[in-house]
Order: sequence, then structure tokens, then C-alpha cells
Amino acid sequence: MSFEKTFAWNSVHQQEDGYKVISRLKKACWLSAVLLVWPVMSYGTAYTTGNVPEVYGIRAEFVIFALTLAGIAIFHQHTIKVALSGLTILLLIKLFFDSSFDLVHHLFGSNTGEGEWRTILNLFGLLTGFSVLARHFEDSHIPEMLPSFLPDGWKGGLVLLALILVLSSFLDNIAAAIIGGTIAQSVYNRKVHIGYIAGIIAASNAGGAGSVVGDTTTTMMWIDGVNALDVTHAYAGSLAAFFIFGSVAAIQQHRYQPAISRSTIAVKPDWRRMVVVLMILAGAILGNTLLDFPAAGVWLAIPAGAALAGIPWHEVKSSLKGTVFLLSLVLCASLMPVNELPAASWHTAFHLGFVSAVFDNIPLTKLCLEQGGYDWGILAFAVGYGGSMIWFGSSAGVALSNIFPEAKNTFKYLKAGWHVALAYVLAFFIMLAVMGWNPHAPHKKNRAAKSAVFILTGQVHPCV
Repeated sequence: MSFEKTFAWNSVHQQEDGYKVISRLKKACWLSAVLLVWPVMSYGTAYTTGNVPEVYGIRAEFVIFALTLAGIAIFHQHTIKVALSGLTILLLIKLFFDSSFDLVHHLFGSNTGEGEWRTILNLFGLLTGFSVLARHFEDSHIPEMLPSFLPDGWKGGLVLLALILVLSSFLDNIAAAIIGGTIAQSVYNRKVHIGYIAGIIAASNAGGAGSVVGDTTTTMMWIDGVNALDVTHAYAGSLAAFFIFGSVAAIQQHRYQPAISRSTIAVKPDWRRMVVVLMILAGAILGNTLLDFPAAGVWLAIPAGAALAGIPWHEVKSSLKGTVFLLSLVLCASLMPVNELPAASWHTAFHLGFVSAVFDNIPLTKLCLEQGGYDWGILAFAVGYGGSMIWFGSSAGVALSNIFPEAKNTFKYLKAGWHVALAYVLAFFIMLAVMGWNPHAPHKKNRAAKSAVFILTGQVHPCV
């Protein structure tokens, strides 16, 4: 081939590659505008008071947060830089323009409420601690034994997702997602489809939606006085969603990479490491139940298990980027001046599911608890499962992206994991049709009245 022809051939292909890049950027921009910017902006239009600058009637905090989310969607290889930049700009805006903002009170609390320190420290401890758990679990060789117990074909992938859903009902959803991801790596020879990764995240969040020990949001409801039984009917939505996204995700994975057979390979499990895994899980459950701080139980169990198997500190180091990214987003969300929500109704709960995919569901749940009047099971499904629609919409998604970095490509995640969003919409209305909308009276008022009775009778209220 002559030099002229070679140069022309290279020029054409470089031009085609350039068009592909531009096309992808356009698609990402449209998706980020619709799926990321719109929910944040819609909540920002109602809060335009104070001295904070506004853009077309929208407070600057919402604009910066929306741009941060869009930047994460487009520049997925630089997510931590984008998140930290957005957090820095938001803090500067709050410090210089919002006279009512006090950073110390925001982080460490005041007489009006607890600060963000507990949430931040808890998430930091869980994400780093469960990375240690994942390493111990993988090195125990137990995941290598599981293909022999799973059904053949795509049904094996569906059973694995079902196992993750069940695990997250009594474990933290982060732990369930990491355990499921570790098993999937072994079962599918480290070739896991992004659609199946989205399915793992969705299964972990769906399983935690109906359990007060399975998700941070439901635990918050329980601590705040909501009866544990009042969230269990969220499983009506979770199970309906599971059969939709689970079936599609399992078929996607089977076509991409079928499960490998290890039945002829002798695997010797390391039971010492498995004991450490169980110690960490038990610590998380006890810490969550007794202290409302599962991370404390996790990090008490990790050094206790060091006598059986050393602590893989390199896993903590490798998880730091994803941890810092999630904490930056949580802090960004906490700086938004959202002080109230629309009237409690199933319409509001339905929309909060989409908002929770881009906006941290912890402050959303706090607002709902303050407002009262929700059907707590339907709300638990919406804010819990809704975060699965985008990889950074839940802590389980961020934790799993440390194992599967390819999931951080938001456009590919949305394209391959379309079944998660479809399952949310269909399952929400199936749950609504089966269970109905049964709003509870504001539980804080009931608790205050009961507390007065207990004080008068000299007894101690059980929620205290």
C-alpha cells in the first residue's frame, strides 16, 4: 500500500473514530440531561430564597450538583475528580453566600439535629471493611465450588441473583452485592456482563427494601419509630421487580459468558478465611442492631479474625477511591437546600424512586420521616430499589464498581441495565395494585403522645 493510500486510510478511520466519540458524547449528554439534571433541577425550582446566586430562578447549589452528576456520567474515568470538584465548589458557595450555613454544625450536629458524621463514618467503615470481606471470601475458594450447585443455563444466573436478594434481607446490601459480585467473577470466569452487574446491584437493593436490617434507609425508619412490619410489604414490589430484571440479566449473562464447569476440579476450601467472613458478617449485624453503627461491628471483627487469616490491607487501599467518591456525593447531596417534599402520596413516592437514582436516598428518607403520612413499605421500595437504576445511585452500586470498574460507564450501564428501570416502573404499579396505598399517620406524633402517657405512668417508652 502506497504512502498516500495509507495516509488516506488512516485519516478516514481517525475521522470515523472522531465521529464515534462525538456521537457517544452527544448520547451521554442527552442521557445525563434527562436522567440526571432534570430530577435535581425539578427539586431546585422550589427553593430560591436567601442570598445564594441563582441561575434562571434555580439556586446555584442545584445547578452545581446537576453539573457534577452530568460530569460523572460523561467523564466516567475521572469520577472521583469530578465529585471532589463539585463538593469543593458547593462548599465555597455555602460558606460565602449562605449566611445560615455552619460547616461544623452540618458535620457534627447541633441542638437542632445530628450532623453528617455518623453517615460518613459508617459508609467509610462499611465500604473499606467489606472490601476485606470480599478478599477473604474469594481466597476461601468457596466461590469456585458454587458452579457445581447452580442450575445449568441462564437459570443458574437467576438463582445466583435470588441468593443475593435473600442475603441482603438480613445482611447489609453492600455486603450482599460484594459477595454476589465475587461469586459471579468465579462462576463466569471474570467475564461479567454490565447488564448482569446492574442485576446484582438491583437484587441487593431489592432484598434490603423490605427489611429493617437490610438497608440504611429502612434501618433509619426503624430507629425513627416505624414498625418493622410496616416495611415488609415492600417485598411485593421487590419480588415482582426481581422476576423482570433477574430473568433479563441472567439471559444477558448466559449469552455473553455461560457459567464455567468446575465439577471435575478438586477445590480445597480454606475454612479459616470462611470463619473470618462469618465473623465480619456477624459483626455487621450486631453493630447495626445494637449500636445503629454496623461499621463498628465490622472493624471489631476484622482485627479479631487476624489470628486466623491476616488482614489484606491492600484491599482497603484499592477501595479508597470508590469510598471517597461515594462520600463526596453523599456530602454534595446533604448540602442541597431541600427542606420539604411534595405532599405524601403514591405519586410522590413513585417520583422519589427516580430521584434516589441521582440524589442520595438518605437525606430523602430523613425528609419523608419528618413529613410522615407515607405508606412506608412502598416508600422503602421506591427509595431503596430506585437507586439501582444508575450505578452511583446506591452505596451497593458504588461498592460493586470497585470490583467491576466497567460499570462506571453510565451510558453503558443504562444501555445494558435498561431492565432495572423497566422493572421499577412495572413492579411499583404491581405492588400498588396488590397492596394498595395505605398511608400511616405521622409516627412521631403518635410516639410523642405515647411518650406522654408513659411519662405520666412512670414507665419507659420502648423507642427510647
